[in-house]
Amino acid sequence: MVSSLHVAERGAGPKTVVLLHGFGSCHDIWHEVTSALAPGIRTLAYDLPGHGLSLDFPGNGSARTAARTILADLAARGVGRTNLAGHSMGGAVAALMALAEPERIASLTLLAPGGLGPEINGPLLRRYAAAADRREIRACLVAMSGPQSQLPERIVGVLAEMRRRPGQLHKLIEVAAGMTKDERQGVIPRAQLDTISMPVMVVWGAEDPVLPCTQADSLPAHFHVHHVLDAGHMLVEEAPDLVVQALRRNMARRDRRMPPALDAAAS
Repeated sequence: MVSSLHVAERGAGPKTVVLLHGFGSCHDIWHEVTSALAPGIRTLAYDLPGHGLSLDFPGNGSARTAARTILADLAARGVGRTNLAGHSMGGAVAALMALAEPERIASLTLLAPGGLGPEINGPLLRRYAAAADRREIRACLVAMSGPQSQLPERIVGVLAEMRRRPGQLHKLIEVAAGMTKDERQGVIPRAQLDTISMPVMVVWGAEDPVLPCTQADSLPAHFHVHHVLDAGHMLVEEAPDLVVQALRRNMARRDRRMPPALDAAAS
């Protein structure tokens, strides 16, 4: 097992959920989600390479590197089929994992995922990468969230502590520069997405200022898309209860039939 790749494990049970955070974040943003899923579901919340306690993991911090790394780590842990969820950059990682080894993924839940369209708010992400103190981190989170969202102050503290680690800011700035080169992000080809056969749910804030929710418009028909009214990009922090509901609904699916609608907050 790779010792420098950090994962926070919680709960137990026949189902396992792997949780992948977005760029500039860490495993601890999933605290509300894992608390709601515990104790009957086992959760594995990773720090992506180049982030948090996985800062020193060798590699370039790309989504493809992260996908290969996490698949290898899950195999080393003896984890069989798992339910996979990812936010933003973590959504791109999750999709690449599902494409690489589909037989190991029982369901795929994508929250405002990266890699589904070229548009990306490069200036805001680069600002977020360089945010060092609580005031600037908070300002960036507010800018990435819906206009009415109330972000937990705990998250600001978690991210501020993470960025105090030597080398963390430099790494984030480096990754952000590569991720937003020419003000575009890399895109997973539609033909590859068509091959994904496990249940897929995509949840996207209607007011997302980082990745426009219109990137979901041309997804394969078996991808069930839910737009969350008044929410922005930071869905895990803005609407953790809805994220839990989406995870539970998607994990319960066995085929491509449409699941029951989410609560009134989604459309």
